[in-house]
Amino acid sequence: MKVYKFDGKKIEDIRKEILEKLNEKEENIIIVEKEVRSGIFKSKKIDVEVVIISEVIQFIKDYLKNIGKLMNIDINIEVKTRDSNIYFLIISDNNKILIGKNGKTIDALQTIIKQAIYIKTNMFINFSIDVGNYKKNQIENIEKFVKGIAREVSKSKIEVKLDSMNSYERRIVHSVLAEDKYVSTQSHGEEPNRYIVIKPKGE
Repeated sequence: MKVYKFDGKKIEDIRKEILEKLNEKEENIIIVEKEVRSGIFKSKKIDVEVVIISEVIQFIKDYLKNIGKLMNIDINIEVKTRDSNIYFLIISDNNKILIGKNGKTIDALQTIIKQAIYIKTNMFINFSIDVGNYKKNQIENIEKFVKGIAREVSKSKIEVKLDSMNSYERRIVHSVLAEDKYVSTQSHGEEPNRYIVIKPKGE
């Protein structure tokens, strides 16, 4: 996985140069503006760093497969990309170990690989890892649950305090109900006992 460096005065010109030199479409690369420098005569110069998404994907796949070997777990990986976000679905002969209690091993894998990419590229790259659709199913279950609570709150006009959740679960709840016309969500408490209250709007 290589980091390509470019610079220039206008980002539009830099992007054009990147696409021509790398012979890639814009949706296949990740571009990060690192800094804007000014000289003695105040002429701006933009520094840009670029990675190719296919190289990032291969780096992460190799990293995951090496971890699988160390854990003596045979894994297969499916990859999807959308808007520069990369989604990895792991299917293995021991999903339970890779998921961990409440998905903690998945989170640890993601954190380790993000740090490895940052050390190699000095860039934060968006990607997510799932094992056996654990996170997908978790999101669907939380969505179904909180939508039911929201309907009750909108009818009764009585707020409901949910059980404590981790930050990932709370983000799902806030996202699911962000556009709801009748209820709002608020986080309360301190970690690890932080929780969400679903309130009728206007209260």
